[in-house]
Amino acid sequence: MTSPTKLPLFSRAWMTVALLWVVALLNYLDRLMITTMRDPLKADITMTDAQFGLLTAVFLWIYGIFSPFGGYLADRFSRRGVIIASLFIWSAVTWATGYMHSFEGLLIARAVMGLSEACYIPAALALIADYHRGPTRSLATGLHMSGIYAGAALGGVGGFIAEHYGWRAGFQWFGLFGVVYAIITIFVLRDAPAAAVPATSVKSETEKISAMAALQALFRQPAFLVLLLVSALVGIANWGIYGWLPTYLRDHYKLGLGAAGMTATGYIQIASFAGVLIGGIWADRWSRTQPRARALVPALGYCVVAPCLFLGINAELLPLAIAGLVVYGLGRGFFDANLMPMLRSVCDERYSATGYGLLNFVGVSMGGLLIYVGGWLKDAQVDLARVFQFSAGGLLLVGLLLFALKARSAGQPPAAR
Repeated sequence: MTSPTKLPLFSRAWMTVALLWVVALLNYLDRLMITTMRDPLKADITMTDAQFGLLTAVFLWIYGIFSPFGGYLADRFSRRGVIIASLFIWSAVTWATGYMHSFEGLLIARAVMGLSEACYIPAALALIADYHRGPTRSLATGLHMSGIYAGAALGGVGGFIAEHYGWRAGFQWFGLFGVVYAIITIFVLRDAPAAAVPATSVKSETEKISAMAALQALFRQPAFLVLLLVSALVGIANWGIYGWLPTYLRDHYKLGLGAAGMTATGYIQIASFAGVLIGGIWADRWSRTQPRARALVPALGYCVVAPCLFLGINAELLPLAIAGLVVYGLGRGFFDANLMPMLRSVCDERYSATGYGLLNFVGVSMGGLLIYVGGWLKDAQVDLARVFQFSAGGLLLVGLLLFALKARSAGQPPAAR
């Protein structure tokens, strides 16, 4: 069998995407299963709806706060090492979650999971971008993100597992699988060789990445500030839907626990999978003639998504609501396939993991806030449709902001598209 270090660079680049696809799946499956287990969790462990929302919100707040730190570790040290450690720790915590018997125990487990998962996405996307520097970058990024969609879709399986085996079983099974997979990645995952990374991005032993230099380089770029606002608005929409759509569908359309969970995740994730492929290929090809293609593709997508989501979620017929969610999934795929490529086009590539960590921080922190507000609204007997209406308006603004996004300032070294 050929050693991973001896594979041709092209093969290693795509093998890295394949390996990280499974990790991305586990990343979202482990964090989202809990959102489909509201009733069995509340029956076993006493909590209010606001407290149930807090279980996801605290994960997101901790995850967001530590995402820039996780990205900085990946920029300064080894992307591979950060990825493996992150996967092992969050999988062990997922397994331990299945043995918690109090709300406080669940809250602590979710906080530790947020801390460990914070390190993964910035490191993984930076590693993929290190390997894929030309016309495959958006597609490679999008394929990795499709693993996230698969994990989010399988998160709906948590409702079925809870119905037939109890809510604890899912955490125990998938947590154990993740620990085993982390051990496997030690032997096959590798950082990109120096030949795959431009000289301006290579870290020498005498010049380590400085946290202050990274922050100064990122925040002096106006386009990065625009991406921060975009990430906040997208985070509000994504996490409002992740956190409260299963409950909304069950209450509004009288679906069962498992059916609501799968409806809330399955259609969106399938559409998002198609979206990253279409959006990735489209942006890669268009970027050969249009330097702003990485931003224009998601801009067009979200300008279509916003009205479709608003109308669909307010429809009385379930098929119309599903149609709106499908369009939303397509637009989200366009955005996810191009966010890291957009970041690399506007900022110094040496700080791309740190930059993505900051985008994650803003997005999930605002998303966590909306999840908690959703629980507060539900306790106050306010229709959860308000959460999704607000999200649709935010996505329209995202589309308009991306149309205005400009590349890095003149005089800065160019980034590979």
